[in-house]
Amino acid sequence: MSLRDAAPAGARQGDRRQGSQRDAWQGRSPQGAAFDWPRTLVARGADRLRAGHLRYRPQEARSGALHCFLLDCSASMRNDGNLARAKGLLLALMQEAYQRRDHVALLCFAGEVVELRLPPRRASAWNDDWIAPIAAGGGTPLALGVQRAGQLLAKSETRQRWMWLLTDGRSSESPLRPETADVACVVDFEAARMPLHRAKQLAAQWDARYLTV
Repeated sequence: MSLRDAAPAGARQGDRRQGSQRDAWQGRSPQGAAFDWPRTLVARGADRLRAGHLRYRPQEARSGALHCFLLDCSASMRNDGNLARAKGLLLALMQEAYQRRDHVALLCFAGEVVELRLPPRRASAWNDDWIAPIAAGGGTPLALGVQRAGQLLAKSETRQRWMWLLTDGRSSESPLRPETADVACVVDFEAARMPLHRAKQLAAQWDARYLTV
C-alpha cells in the first residue's frame, strides 16, 4: 500500500475546495491560466467562438501535501495485534511522504483522549515514541479524533490536505467527514471472526478511499 493507492478515489468531485480548478474548466479565467484549446474547440462545436466556450488548463496545484494520520489506539486495536500492523503501515507511508517531500501529522486516540503525537511538519525518520500506548482506557473516541483532525487540517490551507483514518471500526460513533479534508482514506484493520464492517460503512459515508491491510 502506498500514498498513491488512495489518490484516484479520495478526492471529492465538484467540491468547493477544488473550486479554482473546477472554475477554470468551466470557462472562468483565473489569473495566469493558459487556454486549453482542444477542450475549447470541443465545447465550441460548430458555433462561433464565444467566451462561454473557453476552457483553461488547471493552475498549479498547491505546494505539496499534508498527510494527517489518525490512529486508533483503543483496546481492540492493541489486543488483536492490529496496532503493530498499523505501525508498519505508518512507517511505510511516512517514508514515502519523506521521499515526496510532503508534510505529515499524527493524532492518536483511545479512551476519552486524543493526543497530537506529531505536529504538522516535513516527514522525517520514524520515531516509535510517536505511537507509544495512550494510558486512557479502552474506548474509541472516534468522533473526537475526527474533529481534532479536521481542526488540524484547517490550519494548512496552502497544501492539499489528506486525512488517513487507521482503525478496526470498533466504535458506535459515525462522525461526518471533515470539510477540511480534501482527500479522505479509511484503512480497515478489522480482523474479527464476525466483522462489523463499520470502517467500510464509514468510508462509504465519507465518499472516501477504502483500504484493507
